[in-house]
Amino acid sequence: MIDFIRYKWLYFLISAMVILPGVFSLVKWGLKPSIDFTGGTIWEIATAENTEKSTENAEIKKGDWQKILEEKQVEVISIEEKPEEHFILRLKAIDDAKKEELTSAFRDNLKDFTEIRYELVGPTLGRELLVKTITGVVLAAFLILLYVAYRFKDKMYGICAILAMFHDTLVLLGSFSLLGHFFNVEVDTLYVTAVLTILSFSVHDTIVVYDRIRESIKKNLPVSGGDFTFLVNKAINETLTRSINNSLTIIFMLLALVILGGVTIRWFAAALLIGIITGTYSSTFTATPLLVLWHELKSRKR
Repeated sequence: MIDFIRYKWLYFLISAMVILPGVFSLVKWGLKPSIDFTGGTIWEIATAENTEKSTENAEIKKGDWQKILEEKQVEVISIEEKPEEHFILRLKAIDDAKKEELTSAFRDNLKDFTEIRYELVGPTLGRELLVKTITGVVLAAFLILLYVAYRFKDKMYGICAILAMFHDTLVLLGSFSLLGHFFNVEVDTLYVTAVLTILSFSVHDTIVVYDRIRESIKKNLPVSGGDFTFLVNKAINETLTRSINNSLTIIFMLLALVILGGVTIRWFAAALLIGIITGTYSSTFTATPLLVLWHELKSRKR
């Protein structure tokens, strides 16, 4: 039997090395919210011409969009260029009349174009959605804590499971903070869905290991196996292969979505992929070592 718990401080060090850059990014740059949260207009358009572009030409085209929008007194959040003559204009909220005015100006000055996507979210709805999102995450964490503590008849299990869950959340938030700063990746309602899904997955895998530990304790194994650390190692050895195999089936599917999926779901799939990998790791190498550490501290006090 492999002694996994022997290296618990190494696991904590690995977690710290992954989490700290993300926490630094969150504090310094934060997340890059989409208009779902901030309110505004996102307008994706494709120009009719299909000319060969250079870097200078791309900058001039961006400048042309900017110039017209400024002339029409529309506040620009960002202008992003995509392959195949696609542009994404992120603006402060505009009404239908202003949209028609901009459409005419674009066609007159920049020739014809095709509208790929147009979304408008008011600032009030954006703030309301943000409050509901934060409330949902906090409520989910609290209910999970209560449930795990109740099922295992010990708050130690519930708190360690929640700490592992927050470990996964910090990794996911930090990753998208870095992606947002360096690659302009935005967080939207699909990202919130991914976060909540990962919370449940992380705790689900942790409960499997904890349940095996509880079963071993109930059996009152002999002295050689009665040590709590031994029982935790035994539980990890018995469940690790199952956890990895179960996670790999999901990881392969998510990899396919990230590589081959459309733009609208790519980062949603990427968030799930990061969360599944982190959740699989934390269930074995964060939640259980925390449990052993808690038990050791409790034993010393006694």
